[in-house]
Amino acid sequence: MENMPFDYRILTYKTNLHNFAISFTKNLDDANDLVQDTYVKAIKYANLYNEGTNLKAWLYTILKNTYFNNYRRNTTRSKIFTVTEDYHSHQLLKSSTTNAGVETLINEDINKALSMLPEDYSIPFLRYFEGYKYQEIAEEFSIPIGTVKTRIHMARKILKSKLKMYAKKNTRSGISDAFAS
Repeated sequence: MENMPFDYRILTYKTNLHNFAISFTKNLDDANDLVQDTYVKAIKYANLYNEGTNLKAWLYTILKNTYFNNYRRNTTRSKIFTVTEDYHSHQLLKSSTTNAGVETLINEDINKALSMLPEDYSIPFLRYFEGYKYQEIAEEFSIPIGTVKTRIHMARKILKSKLKMYAKKNTRSGISDAFAS
């Protein structure tokens, strides 16, 4: 098996990985996605695998870490959309009539400001905003973690200056929070 190309060797563990993924996800489709993500990462980081070590354990570790990272990211997203207050119809009527247009304009301004960022700043910032960790971003772009932090900081600073008209007025919409450092 050692003489087989790396891509083929990892495929020999598909059934084992799939069973392991099902134990985490409890869902066939999610398990399939998790195994696929594991293979993508294994191929991407094949240079980090030390020949002669336990390939199956290495793949299991990637699968487990991928699951927990995605779980953490999804949990964070679900927390953002959780409503903790009870709204009465008279409150919703008042806010919904004015917010639809205002929110559209705010989103257009945010998208315009994002498009004006240099690509070196915008891509790491968006990855961070999506829930990726500094280390994950650094690995994806093969740059030092300090560079990632600097680029995200600079993106925030530029966006803050371009969107300063929303800083005080719309703190409830989360705009000032998203760009706070």
